[in-house]
Amino acid sequence: MVVSAGKARSRRTSVAIASALGLTAAIGLGAEAGSAATVPTPAHVVVVVLENHAYSQVIGSSSAPYINSLATGGANLTQFYAETHPSQPNYYAMFSGSTQGITDDSCVKIGFSSAANLGSELIAAGKTWASYNEGLPSQGSTVCSNSSNKYAQKHNPWFGFGNVPTSTAYTFAQFPTDYTKLPKVSFVVPNLCNDMHDCSVSTGDTWLKNKLGAYATWAKSNNSLLVVTFDEDNKLAGNRIAAVVYGQPVKAGSSSSTTYNHYSLLRTLEDMAGLTTHAGNAASASDITGIWS
Repeated sequence: MVVSAGKARSRRTSVAIASALGLTAAIGLGAEAGSAATVPTPAHVVVVVLENHAYSQVIGSSSAPYINSLATGGANLTQFYAETHPSQPNYYAMFSGSTQGITDDSCVKIGFSSAANLGSELIAAGKTWASYNEGLPSQGSTVCSNSSNKYAQKHNPWFGFGNVPTSTAYTFAQFPTDYTKLPKVSFVVPNLCNDMHDCSVSTGDTWLKNKLGAYATWAKSNNSLLVVTFDEDNKLAGNRIAAVVYGQPVKAGSSSSTTYNHYSLLRTLEDMAGLTTHAGNAASASDITGIWS
């Protein structure tokens, strides 16, 4: 449910007054609800995950003009970190609040875990969820890889959870052109070239502009968000990675030097969707704040 600006301001004012008077419990706000009140309620959020580059390889780089334009016109999280190496555990961390015991990039058993995750939480709450996976042979396909179009299941953690229907995994060709038809929250995972894993920063940046630039423009005037981040760094920068947030709810030109990680992102996505549950380490993570208009 999207709350009107007037109602949101009224609620924030009520929270501030109640907090000052020590009346938080009296108005039915627990600690988690109070945290959720600090983030917006966008109609749609699209998260794009790119690969294996440190913050300094992307932000300020002439090879990534589009991502930097998003940072300038939106918000730049300057101290955002991944959890580990290699790739796959980080994807599970940002989707479920835990690496789920995964330590490598091996293809996992489909539905091996029943742990809570962003997809299962959204579905349980009656909200919409989807992933859009470039190179996926067909909707719901559970293949480990497809070398002809550089698809890799290791970057798609939703397949590891039995409580997330495989049918919610779409090909990228199925990404809606009518953005009002997007789910509440969705992830976009480019193939191994366009995510910068096998190809250059410039290749990934150009792909992002060409494939999601129109959505970013639309999001700016339709209460929606585009989040662009990475799975891990190049193993040379302490796992500090780029994370950029763009859209109408974002204060243009803002930045935050607060230390955040994938668990913080997951917590924020959960709270923006109005969920009352938090998966794994997201339960103790802080919302991303200080960048909202």
